[in-house]
Amino acid sequence: MWSERAQMPVGVHHPAAVSLGGKLYVVGGYRDDGAPSNALQEFDPAQKRWRTLAAMPTARGALGAGVIDSKIYAVGGVARGGGAPLEMYDPARDAWEARAAMPTPRDHIAVETVGGKLYVIGGRAGNMIFNLNANEEYDPATNQWRARAPLPTARSGIGAAVLNQRIFIFGGETAGKTFDENEAYDPATDAWKKFAAMPTARHGLAAVTLGGKIWTLAGGKTPGGSESVIVEIFSAP
Repeated sequence: MWSERAQMPVGVHHPAAVSLGGKLYVVGGYRDDGAPSNALQEFDPAQKRWRTLAAMPTARGALGAGVIDSKIYAVGGVARGGGAPLEMYDPARDAWEARAAMPTPRDHIAVETVGGKLYVIGGRAGNMIFNLNANEEYDPATNQWRARAPLPTARSGIGAAVLNQRIFIFGGETAGKTFDENEAYDPATDAWKKFAAMPTARHGLAAVTLGGKIWTLAGGKTPGGSESVIVEIFSAP
C-alpha cells in the first residue's frame, strides 16, 4: 500500500538520493526546462515536512551520491561547464566542501559505498552511445581517487545495490538495446563476477537490498523514456 507525503519544495528528475540520520536527502537533478539544479532538499519523516538546505556548489543532474561517516558525497553528473565534480555536504554545519574531482567525467552512473570508500561505476560521456566501463574508488581519508577493475560490460542508466560487501550492477541502456546484465564487484579482491541475468532487460531502474536479497524495481524496457512496473528479486549464492 502506498501513502502520500508532503511534496518536495523543488521539482526535479534524475536527482541523487540518500538517507542519513533518519532523514532523506534529495540532491540536484534537472528542472522541467532541462536546466540542472543545485537544490539540496531534506525530508524529516518525524515532522512530515521538507526543507531546503545549503545549495550544492555545482548544479547538475544524472549524478550519484553516497554517505560516509555522516557526510554526503555528490559526484559526477551533467554540469554546465563540464568536469566531474565531487562535493561533500556536512549536515552538522549545513555546508558544502569541494573535494578532488573524479578522474573520468560521466553521468547516469552507479554510486555505492563499501568499507568507508566511495565507488563510482559505469555511466556515459553525455550520450548513451558513449557508455563507459570506468570503476573509480574515492578514499575520503586521503582525498584521492584510484582506478579499479573496470566494469565488464560498459553501460549507463544502471541500478546498483550492495549485498555481502559486493556491489551488484544491474541493467542499463545503449543505442538500440537495454541490458539484462548482472555483474558484481568485490572491493576486497578488486574483481568482478557475472551472475544470473535479470529476467527483464531494462534501464533507469532502482535496486535496493532488503532481507538479504536485492529488489530491482521499475525501469524502461526500451532505450529512452520508456517505463515499467516490474519488480524482480535476486538472491545471491
